[in-house]
Amino acid sequence: MTCALALLAGCANTGLPENDSPFAPSGVPRGEESVDGLVVGHRLMAAGEYELALKSYLRSAAEHGTTVDVLSAIGSANLMLGRLGQAETMLRRAVEKDDSFAPAWNNLGVVLMEQREVAEAARVFRIAFGLDSGQSAEIRENLRLALAKVENPVYAPDINENFALVRRGAGDYLLLSTP
Repeated sequence: MTCALALLAGCANTGLPENDSPFAPSGVPRGEESVDGLVVGHRLMAAGEYELALKSYLRSAAEHGTTVDVLSAIGSANLMLGRLGQAETMLRRAVEKDDSFAPAWNNLGVVLMEQREVAEAARVFRIAFGLDSGQSAEIRENLRLALAKVENPVYAPDINENFALVRRGAGDYLLLSTP
C-alpha cells in the first residue's frame, strides 16, 4: 500500500505543462524563431557593445556559415575592439570570398590606416570607392584622407614619452611625465 501511494504521489500535477522537464529550457522555445545573430550584432554595434556584437556575429557564423556579411561584421567588431590583426584577417577573408563587397574593402582600408599602411589603405579605399560608385560619403572621405597622407607624409619622429599616474588624495590623480 505504501508503494502504491508513493507511485501515485509521483503522478501528481506539478503545474508544469505536459512533456516538460523541470530543468531550465535550452535553445529557442518551441514554435518561435530566434532573431538572426547578424541583426542582433548590428544593433549591438550601433549601441557601442562591440564585445557582445562579436559574440553575436560568431553565433551567426555558426548558424549560417562564414558568409561575406558575417566575416565583414566580425572584422568590424574586432576593429572597434582594437584587435587590428584579427580584424585584418577577417576582412581579407571577406574580400576573398566576395571581392565586390564595398563595406569590407572600406573597413579593411580603415584597419590598414590604423596600422599606418597608408599606401595600401589608399589602394583599398580606391577599390571600395569604385565598387560603391562614389555613393558613400564615408568611403569618399576615407579615400580623400588616405590620398592626402600619401601625398604629404609626416616624418615626425615617434615620441616615446613615459607617463606615470600618481594618486593625490581621494579620487584625484596627476599625470606626470617621467624621463
